[in-house]
Amino acid sequence: MTARLLWNIFSVEVRKRMSYRADFWINSVVGVLVSLSVFWFLTYALFSASGQTMLAGYTERGMILYYVFVALMGRIVQSNEMEMGISQDIYEGSLTRYLIYPVSYKAVKYAEQAGSVAPQLIQLTLFGILAPLIIGIPPEVHITPASVAMGLTSLALANVLHYLLVIPIQAVAFWADNVWSLLVAERFAIAFLGGQLLPLGLFPEWARAGLEWLPFPYLFSFPARTLMGSVGPAEWAFGMVIALLWCGVAAGVGRWIWRRGDLEYSGVGI
Repeated sequence: MTARLLWNIFSVEVRKRMSYRADFWINSVVGVLVSLSVFWFLTYALFSASGQTMLAGYTERGMILYYVFVALMGRIVQSNEMEMGISQDIYEGSLTRYLIYPVSYKAVKYAEQAGSVAPQLIQLTLFGILAPLIIGIPPEVHITPASVAMGLTSLALANVLHYLLVIPIQAVAFWADNVWSLLVAERFAIAFLGGQLLPLGLFPEWARAGLEWLPFPYLFSFPARTLMGSVGPAEWAFGMVIALLWCGVAAGVGRWIWRRGDLEYSGVGI
């Protein structure tokens, strides 16, 4: 019963996102073209300023390819439309209607989020195949069936990790009227420390060593580098263990804050 309910919630969200197919594809194509233009100019500026042919282990084409994969995979890690969902339910009092569901509220919201990002897998597959053909595959990039399998597995874990990280932030809505500013700060922090704005190879060695033990690289940089064949099996296994540990930590913190906030919830909204 529980699995069937979650599947129905997931499938409803998928159908909602695919209801307007023309809009879906126009936004997808335009978004990729705009992102690719920004990535090209940014990469060109970095290499021109440095005067080097290799930066952070990438050639110019390799770094552009990295940015493309980070952007595509980032759409699956995050769900822009669903990111405020939990805090809005608390703020408006609509959290109450989920109390009659025969399944955890957080599981329901995750099923909704997973359904909202599932169509992005189509974009990842299509543009992920076209990008190397258009940009070209530089010598430092080694995309293989094994790297694709490991990359997609780490991407799935990154999606779960991000969801668990934002739950404690959204649960602040039990006490605050608006948590939007906290989520904006979180989005900027993970984009910068997770390798979405700059490859982590450009960071100082001491910073990279410290970031290996934090959850941020495993949201964007790690899945993209794994897909591109820059992460070996041993390093991948180590990264997955660290990500799983942070999933446990985030889940524990989120559960503690939720229990405290649940005592404050009146069900009438704010």
